[in-house]
Amino acid sequence: MSEKIKIILVEDHQIVRDGIKALLLSDENIIICGEASNYKELMNILNNVIPDIIIMDISLPEHSGIDITRQIIEKYKTIKVIMLSMYAEEDFIFNSIKAGAKGYLPKDTTRKELLNAIAKVYNGEDYFSDKISGIILKSYVSKAKTSSDKTPDMKKEDMLTNREIEILKHFAGGLSNQEIADKLFISIRTVESHKNHIMQKLDLKNSVDMIKFAIKSRLIEI
Repeated sequence: MSEKIKIILVEDHQIVRDGIKALLLSDENIIICGEASNYKELMNILNNVIPDIIIMDISLPEHSGIDITRQIIEKYKTIKVIMLSMYAEEDFIFNSIKAGAKGYLPKDTTRKELLNAIAKVYNGEDYFSDKISGIILKSYVSKAKTSSDKTPDMKKEDMLTNREIEILKHFAGGLSNQEIADKLFISIRTVESHKNHIMQKLDLKNSVDMIKFAIKSRLIEI
């Protein structure tokens, strides 16, 4: 990697912040360009430096990490946010996604997974830990089964090419961009291009929407 990934840590507990920083600084591809314990401190940092990624806690004084994320995404189009939180409840996860977070990890995550999440989000992917993905999927499946609206989408999948449907199935089945590329003998850039076309055609906002669509359209088994 030619350029280092610039990261700002937003966490109100110094000891937790120090621990995260120690984990990240052991990776030569990462540079910590700022630390903040609240909204005001973060805004002051952003006046001087724009990071690639902000690692955000949810529980912060005065402003929640979700509210701050929403404001950041609206004002700074290039910044990506990864939530690192002790909360694994549906409301926190879905509200974070709606606010624009590109990743969500529990605070008991491993160094390896944290670095993996940073790399994937930096490269344009969403990243949710297995635990978080399971909660998202379980919630959606439960709501889908109890929904009173039994009318399926009007065959929106017919708008997709065979290759796009193939890629959507693999992605919804849990494969990463690289794994899909290897399986189909195409470049990762081609996979990313197909995913962008899928989201544009179906008017989807993020990876979670893609998984929901695949389930609702019965492109994958649940």
